[in-house]
Amino acid sequence: MINLFKGQKVNLTKDNPGLSKILAGLGWDPNKYDGGSAFDLDAEAFLLGTNGKVTADSDFVFYGSLSHPSGSVQHMGDNRTGIGGGDDEQIKIDLAKIPGNIDKITFTVTIYQAEERKQNFGQVSNAYIRIYDEANGTELIRYDLGEDFSVETAVVVGELYRQGGEWKFSAVGSGFKGGLKALCQNFGVSIS
Repeated sequence: MINLFKGQKVNLTKDNPGLSKILAGLGWDPNKYDGGSAFDLDAEAFLLGTNGKVTADSDFVFYGSLSHPSGSVQHMGDNRTGIGGGDDEQIKIDLAKIPGNIDKITFTVTIYQAEERKQNFGQVSNAYIRIYDEANGTELIRYDLGEDFSVETAVVVGELYRQGGEWKFSAVGSGFKGGLKALCQNFGVSIS
């Protein structure tokens, strides 16, 4: 298993021949605070074309739309508390089914109703993403985000991207203000 640092990239398929079905596990712990509202963090996946935007709104996989039409990306469901060990939310990816016009899958985490609940990623700790082989459960890479955030309400955690016939992973770890709405606008998803 490879522990990544922010900005680091690793070749997933070259180092793991035959790898097709992977799972992205995302986890976090809310810090103790006296705001009164539970923390509900949500993992999302944006399937992006060469221009860094979705090709259709269905390229956005999240708690409200759990599966991509191609069957290549499937969200395993919403965890509304983040309590307990292990992954809080998981996203399955079948590399063989990703449409040819998709170059990148960006994994993000947002705080549900962050503004109303006065919550941000400065109040979250132990956030990570790990990619593992669905076939045998082997953890391939892990990226611990550290405590780099303060007022952000969304984080781009990492990216799975296609390059030269291989799939690679990049540890991004960049914060966003404006939550899910800002991410959707950034990646070209039309929101009502």
